[in-house]
Amino acid sequence: MSFYIEVDERQIRQEREKARALRKQNWWKNRIAKGICHYCGKSIAPKDLTLDHVVPVARGGRTTKGNCVPACKDCNNQKKNLLPMEWDEYLQRLEKQS
Repeated sequence: MSFYIEVDERQIRQEREKARALRKQNWWKNRIAKGICHYCGKSIAPKDLTLDHVVPVARGGRTTKGNCVPACKDCNNQKKNLLPMEWDEYLQRLEKQS
């Protein structure tokens, strides 16, 4: 089951601007200093962690401290615009294939 919310380009631009500002805050610098990907739990060099929106901006998510997590590039690229429940389903399918 997939849920899509109509998000216009203006909203997406605003949220991306907020994300750029959030990445400059000490809160974010402290989050990435731990060097842990929110999704896979691997240790990653802080400079290689990306800011990921748990609920993607394109799906109606906002740039808030509660919706932004550090993610390795692999997880961020794989997750793309998936909602948390869709991402969990994806991970479960991967586990079954292993």
